[in-house]
Amino acid sequence: MMESTRKEANMAQDYPVSNALAGQTAWVLGGGSGLGAASAEALAAQGARVILSGRRAEALQRIAARIAQAGGTAECQPLDVTDRKAIAHVAAAIGPVDILVYSSGTNVPRRALADLRGDDWSRIVDVNLSGALHCTQAVLPGMRERGQGTVLVISSWAGWRMEPVAGVSYSATKHALPALCETINIEEGRNGIRATCLMPAEAATDVLDTRPNPPSAEARAKMLQASDIGNTVAFIAAAPARMCVNQLVMSPLHNNFYARG
Repeated sequence: MMESTRKEANMAQDYPVSNALAGQTAWVLGGGSGLGAASAEALAAQGARVILSGRRAEALQRIAARIAQAGGTAECQPLDVTDRKAIAHVAAAIGPVDILVYSSGTNVPRRALADLRGDDWSRIVDVNLSGALHCTQAVLPGMRERGQGTVLVISSWAGWRMEPVAGVSYSATKHALPALCETINIEEGRNGIRATCLMPAEAATDVLDTRPNPPSAEARAKMLQASDIGNTVAFIAAAPARMCVNQLVMSPLHNNFYARG
C-alpha cells in the first residue's frame, strides 16, 4: 500500500466519517498538534468546517492539509491566545462559530513549588486559563444570537485530582477550567449554549516531553491516544442540543496515576 493511501486508511479508522456536523463551524484553539489537532480531524470527519488556530503557522498548515487529504474542510488562523486583541480580530474574521474547542495548554519542566519561576507561572495562567476565557467570550455573543452553541474545554486529570507530576501552575489552571465551563452552563444554558470540560489522564502527545523525565515509547503506547480524545470531542459536539455533558473524566486502562497512588 502506498504511504499516502496507508495514512488515509489509518485516518478513516481513527476518525469515523459522517455528516453529523455538516454546515457547522468549529474553531479549534491549539489545533496544530496533540489533542487540538485530533479534535480538529474528528470534527472535520463529521462534516464541520474547521478553523485551526495556534502560534505555529506551519503546524496548522500540516493539519489542514491532512484534513483536506481526508476529504474535510479546514482553514488556518494563526493566533497567540495570550493576545486578547488578536483573539477578537480572529473571531471577527471567522464569523459565527457553532463549536469552540479550547485545547491550548502549556507546562514547564521546572514545575515544583520550590523551583517555579514567576514568569513561568504567568505564562501558564495566560495560556491555560485566561486564553480559554477570552476565546469563549469572543464567540458567546454570536452563539446567543443564534440560540445555540457548544464549548469544549480540554482540562486534564490534573484538573480533577491533584497529581504531583503536574506541578502547581498546571494543576491550578486545570482545576479552574471546570468552574469556567459550569459558569457557562449556569449563565448561558437558557440561551441554548452548553459547555463540557474534558479531563483526560495521560495521553500520548508532545506535551509529555516537557516533563522532567519524559515517558518511554512503551509507556506512551499504553496511554490514551490523541484520537481517543478527538472522537470524544466530536461525539459531544454532535450530541442532541437538549443534552449537555458537563464534565467527562477519561483515563487509560493502565492508569499510571492509580499505580502511583
